[in-house]
Amino acid sequence: MDTHIFLWYIQGSRRLSKAALSHIKRAAGVYVSSASIWEVAIQVGLNKMNVKMGPIVEAIAGSDFLELPVLAYHAAFVAKLPDIHRDPFDRILIAQAMTEPLTFLTADTVLKQYSELVELVD
Repeated sequence: MDTHIFLWYIQGSRRLSKAALSHIKRAAGVYVSSASIWEVAIQVGLNKMNVKMGPIVEAIAGSDFLELPVLAYHAAFVAKLPDIHRDPFDRILIAQAMTEPLTFLTADTVLKQYSELVELVD
């Protein structure tokens, strides 16, 4: 799932639609990329986000999500992606979804251009 979807889920945000919540709850397994944690950590370090990292990391296991580490073949696949989106975190998340393969939940409509594995939620 995209970083913002993970954050909305653990924060109980109303921005996460009932359909998205249902999709997450009925999935056989839900993965959170270590790249998402890295993205949040950078945002916290730049004072663009005010969250505590400990609870963010603990929320992965506390939500029964599975951590998806960034592996070499994920990183290498980024070079094969078309230049649709410039954000390096979105690019690695898409690369992970495409190489595993996994459905990727996001609200970012631009990411849908990468693959049929990208599912838009609002």
